[in-house]
Amino acid sequence: MSYSREPRLHEAETRTRPDRCEHPGCAAEANHRAPKARSQLDDYYWFCLDHIREYNRNWNYYAGMTDTQVESEIRNDTVWRRPTWPFGGTGEDFGPGTRFRDDLGVFEAAASMGANKSRDQDSKRPQYDSHIQRALRIMNFDGPVTLTELKSRYKELVKRLHPDANGGDKAAEDKLKDINQAYATLKKFLGA
Repeated sequence: MSYSREPRLHEAETRTRPDRCEHPGCAAEANHRAPKARSQLDDYYWFCLDHIREYNRNWNYYAGMTDTQVESEIRNDTVWRRPTWPFGGTGEDFGPGTRFRDDLGVFEAAASMGANKSRDQDSKRPQYDSHIQRALRIMNFDGPVTLTELKSRYKELVKRLHPDANGGDKAAEDKLKDINQAYATLKKFLGA
C-alpha cells in the first residue's frame, strides 16, 4: 500500500528551480527566489544576488492599489486575516439590560445613588437580612447562590485581588478582606 503526500516546500523548489538566473542575459547561478506578482506569491522567479537586489528595490506589493485598499490590506495583515471585534467584547452590542461584573464596587456606588428598582423585580427576589445582602453584593451575586457557585466566585476574586497579583495595592487588599468576610458569611448561611 502506498501513500501519496504533498511535496515539501524545499522539494518543490528544487524541482522547479532553474540553474541560471532568469534575468535576461545573465548566466550567474540562481540562488534567490522572488514572487512573480502580488496574486502569485507561491510562483517565483529565480535570480542571482545582484538581480534579486535589483528586483527587490523595484518590488512594490501595493502597486496599483488605492489608499483605502492598502489600509484594508494592512489592517487584515495585523490580525493574520482573522475576524476581530472590539476589545473586551464578543461583537455584541451592550444594551440597557446588560449586566457588568463589578468586583471592585465601581458601579455599585453610582447605582445606589440614582437607580430605582421596580417593585416587581424586588417582589420576585428572596429577602435576606442586611448581612447576607451585603455579602451577596460584595461577591457580586444578585440572588440565591449555591455553594459551588460561591466557591468558584471566591477563588476567582482571590486570584484577581491577591496582593502578589496587585503589587501590594492597598485598595485591592481591603477589597480582599471584605471578600473573605463575605465568603465566610455566605458559607455559614449555606450551612457549609
